[in-house]
Amino acid sequence: MKAIVFAYNILGKVGFESLLKHGFEICALVTHEDEPNEKIYFESVAALAEKKGIKVFKPASPNTPEFIQMIKDLKPDALFSFYYRQMICDDILNIVNDKAYNLHGSLLPKYRGRAPLNWAVLHGETTAGVTLHKMVKKADRGEIVDQQGFDILEEDNICTLQPKMSNAASILLERALPAIFTGTEKLTVQDESKASYFGGRKAEDGIIHWEKSAKEINNLIRAVTDPFPGAFTFYNGKKIVIWSAKAISEPDENKPGKVVSLNPLVISTGKGNLNITRGKVGNADNLSAQSIIEEAGLTPGTTLG
Repeated sequence: MKAIVFAYNILGKVGFESLLKHGFEICALVTHEDEPNEKIYFESVAALAEKKGIKVFKPASPNTPEFIQMIKDLKPDALFSFYYRQMICDDILNIVNDKAYNLHGSLLPKYRGRAPLNWAVLHGETTAGVTLHKMVKKADRGEIVDQQGFDILEEDNICTLQPKMSNAASILLERALPAIFTGTEKLTVQDESKASYFGGRKAEDGIIHWEKSAKEINNLIRAVTDPFPGAFTFYNGKKIVIWSAKAISEPDENKPGKVVSLNPLVISTGKGNLNITRGKVGNADNLSAQSIIEEAGLTPGTTLG
């Protein structure tokens, strides 16, 4: 079966390797140029394709008449999208006659849309997963081929969950690809009554609102920690990014954002306290709590935000 692959990020490489393992002929890879301001924490699927002698394309948009014709000329039997960041138009999907598949980073129909794993951590979910589904006109709506879940532990964050998600994707594709190859996959219609949708996240969405509970703030920290832009606050004009913390549920009558203690570094919230353990102040990164205090000039009783 000849396949064209749209892929990027960690799951892009996992999906690409899985297709090769299961005997798919990859006629081309469509991927992205790395963003200059984005921290690249994953291996390049483009480099892997080039090593294998497979054509690599990085169009600003794949949906131009010229690029659509190029795909038609390749005559693929199937299309796979593994964490490709752009919508793929109907004219492209129609080339493969209902053989277009997408790997999504949630247990659909929950968390349709962008950054599903980040949103799951932010909302305090204890499970997440990946779904392989048919691609249709509306994003993340197609019939489900297969799913694989994994646990989100209290100590997990978006960084520690990347290997879990990659492993889940490998397990899923190990089951699903042979069936797709032989045309024997079994499809399940998504239950729209259980659907939820979330949009993309921007760096400014990481601002901390100290009137929220310590648990909610800590979930935000876990959801957008390094290599993502991070949850942040301000003090005396200095931006303080918090990479890790621990929610303390003890009662607290202090004003939200108030520095309650310096040893350990504890900040009051709308409900409970937050023990900050690692962060960044200005350009000084990967700081201990004590170094955050020194860099930011924090003193007991001062208020962040």
